[in-house]
Amino acid sequence: MAERYSKPDLSIIILNYNVKDLLLDCLKSVYQDQNSKNWQVIVVDNASIDNSVEALKKEYPQVEIIESKENLGFARGNNLGVPKAKADFILFLNPDTKVLDNAISKSLAFLKTDEKIGGLTCKVVLPDGRLDYSCHRGFPTPWNAFAYFSGLSKLFPKSKLFSGYSATYLDVNTIHPVDCGNGTFLMVRKQSGEEINWWSSDYFWNGEDIEFCYNLKEKGWQFYYYPRAQIIHYKGSSSGLWNTGAVKVNKERKLKSAKAGTMAMRIFYKKHFYKKYPPILRDFVLLGINLLEKYRVLKITLS
Repeated sequence: MAERYSKPDLSIIILNYNVKDLLLDCLKSVYQDQNSKNWQVIVVDNASIDNSVEALKKEYPQVEIIESKENLGFARGNNLGVPKAKADFILFLNPDTKVLDNAISKSLAFLKTDEKIGGLTCKVVLPDGRLDYSCHRGFPTPWNAFAYFSGLSKLFPKSKLFSGYSATYLDVNTIHPVDCGNGTFLMVRKQSGEEINWWSSDYFWNGEDIEFCYNLKEKGWQFYYYPRAQIIHYKGSSSGLWNTGAVKVNKERKLKSAKAGTMAMRIFYKKHFYKKYPPILRDFVLLGINLLEKYRVLKITLS
């Protein structure tokens, strides 16, 4: 009997950075799932200074904790937890989330139905009930990015041509493949993660989830959006860039977050699209990213 349960059904990796109360609430929602007794939960703490680790040891002694001496960012922080994961399936879960109605069990059951599915995300909603758009996206090709930032995707939300990035032409209430979801709730087979060598350390914060899904597709894996499972995301609790966050963030961190976001755009574009387009378009795209960064920084500075 002991041998049967030596390997958990699922390993959950939660990367924490100074969101102690949200982390504890997240874990509470995780352990409300009827199958949680068969899961391994790992929390990687990215050098928090809000007593997250102390509170975690007190409230959830069963959680495995990895303490980083420095803030490694999202990709490297999550990669720190991977070698500890014992299960054949791994869920990367943000601490600023609340899991609803056995969402983890439902997602795992669906992922197991088809060996071609390398990963999935669930329906991620903001506290006001709106869909977190980043859980249901296309890849940010130059055209998709232009249509998104120019507002064409909002003018023609049902057009695949104009809403390729936001993917609003697809029914968010049905199960279907998508290009990518977000790192807020990203469940994968260990096999598929190993094939792409997990999270790319080229990214510090933002963009790594798109890279992850892109690499899965490059290896021939499918990625699914599974709306029958749902979580709430208090988006912006670490970055301060969204008004849905549940933690106040100082201006310095907001500026770092804004710059990290546009840096991620540059990295992804140069890695995957730069050589595929003529020089004039290459420069135009990079100019657009630079202008976007200046706009975001100015907006935060003047706020």
